[in-house]
Amino acid sequence: MNAPTSVAALAPTVKLLIGGQFVESKTTEWRDVVNPATQEVLARVPFATAEEIDAAVASAQEAFKTWRKTAIGARARIFLKYQQLIRENMAELAALLTAEQGKTLPDAEGDVFRGLEVVEHAASIGNLQLGELANNVAGGVDTYTLLQPLGVCAGITPFNFPAMIPLWMFPMAIATGNTFVLKPSEQDPMVTMRLVELAMEAGIPAGVLNVVHGGEMAVNALCDHKDIKAVSFVGSTKVGTHVYNRATLAGKRAQCMMGAKNHAIVLPDANKEQTLNALAGAAFGAAGQRCMALSVAVLVGEAQQWIPDLVAKAKTLKVNAGTETGTDVGPLVSCAALSRVEGLIERGIAEGAKLELDGRKPQVPGYEKGNFVGPTIFSGVKPGMSIYDQEVFGPVLVLVGADHIDEAIEFINANPNGNGTAIFTQSGAAARKFQEDIDVGQVGINVPIPVPVPLFSFTGSRASKLGDLGPYGKQVVMFYTQTKTITARWFDDSTTSHGVNTTISLK
Repeated sequence: MNAPTSVAALAPTVKLLIGGQFVESKTTEWRDVVNPATQEVLARVPFATAEEIDAAVASAQEAFKTWRKTAIGARARIFLKYQQLIRENMAELAALLTAEQGKTLPDAEGDVFRGLEVVEHAASIGNLQLGELANNVAGGVDTYTLLQPLGVCAGITPFNFPAMIPLWMFPMAIATGNTFVLKPSEQDPMVTMRLVELAMEAGIPAGVLNVVHGGEMAVNALCDHKDIKAVSFVGSTKVGTHVYNRATLAGKRAQCMMGAKNHAIVLPDANKEQTLNALAGAAFGAAGQRCMALSVAVLVGEAQQWIPDLVAKAKTLKVNAGTETGTDVGPLVSCAALSRVEGLIERGIAEGAKLELDGRKPQVPGYEKGNFVGPTIFSGVKPGMSIYDQEVFGPVLVLVGADHIDEAIEFINANPNGNGTAIFTQSGAAARKFQEDIDVGQVGINVPIPVPVPLFSFTGSRASKLGDLGPYGKQVVMFYTQTKTITARWFDDSTTSHGVNTTISLK
């Protein structure tokens, strides 16, 4: 945690949202929000006190009493207004995101837009939260279900998508009738807070949405709090496993989208130019800081001869600050992230992988203090090497060879993670075999980053996901609601009594 410096002390403070009011934290613990391209201190974020977290949950608990009974059409109209406000403020939101996280402006707009799609989906809650009815299941008996909100829910979001991931969480939770406590990443909370301001402007009532900031203490407090019914998390495997175990032990529902090591299979019949473009974009875009980044390419047969072409393609990408026109690869989010990625590259060399392209220490005029690593490519990589076993979370692509598709599929399925994968081929038979046999949640066929649109659910698997139900889509409606099944029979004065029935059957 950063101690305030004389420069940081002049920076604006990030506020808490409790009971509909943006308030200054009374904490003595703060962290600087730093521009990763310049090291400029943009703001100071508080680590909320236990009392402030309790106050946020209490506010949400009180608001739930009335929000849960708010007409579903009224809830939907708030999100219709909210999506309009996000569109109107897209440029401002992207600029904030780029300043604190480092993404290029186009990628920052994409971050906001993919979250906006879920907001639009939330506006359709009237169709999504329908129950079921069976008429006359027995004589004069009907059975039907209600999807009712749980209560206070919480979300813990990562640094790499500070717009999209919060928008995956609180709109669907609130649209289904719950109230929410959000804990954004302490590394880049500014764009999240602007989105929260717009949500309040759209008409979300006081107490329905609350925001606290902090680190491990805040995470544990949300997992443990007796009045929180469900916790949603996106982030590292280590923290996600901790959140899931702690929240479920406390009797809560939990969904945790966690770490990844995403593989792409490249068959020799694939369209070469399109495939090289897809690999470079998916591996090095957002400086590799995507949970769906393609960080491993399994080159099958003659496709292994494409390595020089892939290196040449990667060399065409421009490394610069995200605000600069034509930038392809921006800075890593922090100095610590830079040190970690550079350390893993060094370990890759030491462990025997062949460094085909070294992206360390790129020259970026005007941004000499930035956390930059350029596109980096290793070949001859094997399991057991750190650059394969660990999620690098930087612009590093590792290459593996395979003789045939069965070997490539077996290799991917042996990895403990199952977040995303892709195959590049012009063979329908090979693509169908891949989609049937691969044990991974999101599957792309000639699509390098197969994140589903909100009509479908995010479906990571194995070590990449804990919890049965994923974020957004139909699954998240089930996650944020409790199914109540009602069996009803009505009598009028002319109904003939059949006497006492001591069986369990309905007659």
